[in-house]
Amino acid sequence: MNWLMLAIVVVFSVAAILTVVRIIRGPSILDRAVASDVLLTEIMCVLGAEMAINGHTRSIPVLLIIAAVGVFGSISVARYVARRDNTTS
Repeated sequence: MNWLMLAIVVVFSVAAILTVVRIIRGPSILDRAVASDVLLTEIMCVLGAEMAINGHTRSIPVLLIIAAVGVFGSISVARYVARRDNTTS
C-alpha cells in the first residue's frame, strides 16, 4: 500500500502543479475556470483514493462540499461570461 500511496501522491502532485500553472497563466477567465474545476476534481480523487485505501467513509461530507463549490463556481463563471458577451456585442 505504501507504493500505491506514493504513486497517487506523485501523479496528483504533478497534475495539481500543472493545473495551478494554468490557473495563474490564464489567458482567459474560461481557462482559469476549467483549471479550477480540474483542481477540485483532483482533490476529490485524492480524498476518494485515501478513503478507499484506508477503508473509511469519513470524508464523504467534504467531498460533497467540494463538489457543490465546483458546481456553483462553474455556474457563476458561466453567467458572468454570458452577461459580459451580451454587453460587448
